[in-house]
Amino acid sequence: MPTTNPPLTIHRCGWCSDDPLYQAYHDNEWGHPQHDPIRLFEKICLEGQQAGLSWITVLRKREHYRKRFFNFDPVKVAALTDENLAELVTDAGLIRHIGKLSAIRDNAKSYLAMQAQGIDFTEWAWSFVGGKTIVNQWQSYREAPAKTVQSLAMSKALKKTGFRFVGETTCYAMMQATGMVNDHEVGCDARNSNLP
Repeated sequence: MPTTNPPLTIHRCGWCSDDPLYQAYHDNEWGHPQHDPIRLFEKICLEGQQAGLSWITVLRKREHYRKRFFNFDPVKVAALTDENLAELVTDAGLIRHIGKLSAIRDNAKSYLAMQAQGIDFTEWAWSFVGGKTIVNQWQSYREAPAKTVQSLAMSKALKKTGFRFVGETTCYAMMQATGMVNDHEVGCDARNSNLP
């Protein structure tokens, strides 16, 4: 009689639910160092959409955001008109909040203004953590802060350039998601694979 191996138990951070979409996000994206400037731009915009909501709400809508916002191409997003935004706010596939949706356009304009000044968005964003991942040692995700000195500095700098919906908590969530900090719990299987 053939023997069967017991299913492997995957240890994930305590915040990750049993939703397959959330698990895939946790295992394959969250905390992985991201250096693509467009994906960093997308991430800060989507984290701003989350304000007052849960991340899974935004994650479920992410593909539709990518479709409606030209895969977060800053040039195309910056060209959106007020009429375009008025139509977008009627789209149930998005978070129907005109302030949040218009912030994506404003953020694109600010991104392009930085680019015009010769600022590399990836280098700029990563400069707030000294260019390398800050590795924390949390036993439980509940120990992780909601904001840090670094996220406050990033928030202030982004706001100064014209970005909106980029508070210090939003910036820290972006830092966690893009691997600027590794906040996977010590017992999480994804932790070591994300270490720089």
